[in-house]
Amino acid sequence: MDLEKLGPRTIWIDCDVLQADGGTRTSAINGASLALAIACRKLVKDKKLDAPPMQKLVAAVSAGILDGQAVLDLNYEEDKLVSVDFNLVATEDGEFVEVQASGEEATFAGSQLDEMLALGRKGITELIAAQRAVLARLMITPSNT
Repeated sequence: MDLEKLGPRTIWIDCDVLQADGGTRTSAINGASLALAIACRKLVKDKKLDAPPMQKLVAAVSAGILDGQAVLDLNYEEDKLVSVDFNLVATEDGEFVEVQASGEEATFAGSQLDEMLALGRKGITELIAAQRAVLARLMITPSNT
């Protein structure tokens, strides 16, 4: 966010995940990124701002090591069984917001971290593309914005 462009405003985003099979925290971050983009565009549309203050979309994924393999987008059952838990939050241009990894039941090698990071980056890229598609659809339908 460009806080100078936002001015003396506070934007509160409360993103509840109503149905999920794991990954609720990362799902909430993905939804919150969309909600913020929509809110910023509405401020511009309503002529309260000259330009959107949101500079980059953000996406989040969960991953882990399950049976020795890196796995992306864990469901609840997989999340309970992983030996390593990994979460990645990044901007649309690949800059990190958060990287969190912990050995739940075991230690992990640098090569496994690299695998989870590569999977996570791929997932982030796909999620950002999905967010952009949603925003594009909203922008062509003025009644939805």
